[in-house]
Amino acid sequence: MTDKPALELLIAAPRGFCAGVDRAIRIVELAIEKHGAPVFVRHEIVHNKFVVDSLKAKGAVFVEELDEVPDGAPVVFSAHGVPKSVPANAEARGLEYLDATCPLVSRVHRQAERLVAAGRHILFIGHAGHPEVIGTFGQVPEGSMTLIEDVADAEALQPTDPGNLAFLTQTTLSVDDTAEVVGVLQRRFPAMQAPRGEDICYATSNRQAAVKAIAGACDAVLIIGAPNSSNSVRLVEVAEREGVRAMLIQRAADLDWAFLEGIGTLGVSAGASAPELLVRELVDLLSTRYDVTEREEETTRETVAFKLPRALDAAA
Repeated sequence: MTDKPALELLIAAPRGFCAGVDRAIRIVELAIEKHGAPVFVRHEIVHNKFVVDSLKAKGAVFVEELDEVPDGAPVVFSAHGVPKSVPANAEARGLEYLDATCPLVSRVHRQAERLVAAGRHILFIGHAGHPEVIGTFGQVPEGSMTLIEDVADAEALQPTDPGNLAFLTQTTLSVDDTAEVVGVLQRRFPAMQAPRGEDICYATSNRQAAVKAIAGACDAVLIIGAPNSSNSVRLVEVAEREGVRAMLIQRAADLDWAFLEGIGTLGVSAGASAPELLVRELVDLLSTRYDVTEREEETTRETVAFKLPRALDAAA
């Protein structure tokens, strides 16, 4: 018998690393193996402090801009994508670079290029200042895209040529919120062209659906992820939208024990840039104060994998 209070954990699946994050981290690791340390990385490779610190320990040096990279040093671009000017500047300096942009983000970039080439003005649904948004805007000439952050922006928009619009979205948005914004835009601009397929990536959609599936059976939900990770923040919002208290933490050590008072069933998930190690770390910590039982709730099985850049294939 134990005198610890009982706590049931409903652990959402899928959770944690997606194929794009796996690929980006592997690119940095293989670049270090190939070139030796240091390998420079422009921006956080993915939005997770644990991952970034782990790569620093292996020899990665993270910088904000290319001018911080010394001549002759190898550099990796983050999974969020970069404006076209960044690889152009790298080439002009003779820098050897590897592009770790998630292939699903690259697909949005190519769609943006095609739409602009066809004479369409793009309404891009996303969050101002997010690296993915900056990278996508940097694929096309200035003025050919307009950022739409929410329903209010969609209602207020007054385009100069309303019959010649298309929309694209950031890959890590809330599925429900985005559907609402798209609905407003389609009502106002029925001729607007939709993207080929869904821009919100499979991992973002799957993790949101998994949290939604467990939320109703939980007294509260904990999401492991970084505050600057768009997809992690969206998971908190999904749980709250289902009427459940939710909190985002980066590591188990950040847990506010008061959040768990009166909780019998706790939902747990992790954003697409948070490793499974951090989920296990949280379960271990909870077990020090509670008699924990775990149940994984899987809503779908992910089998996506992305190829590495050709330059690293031999190193893999």
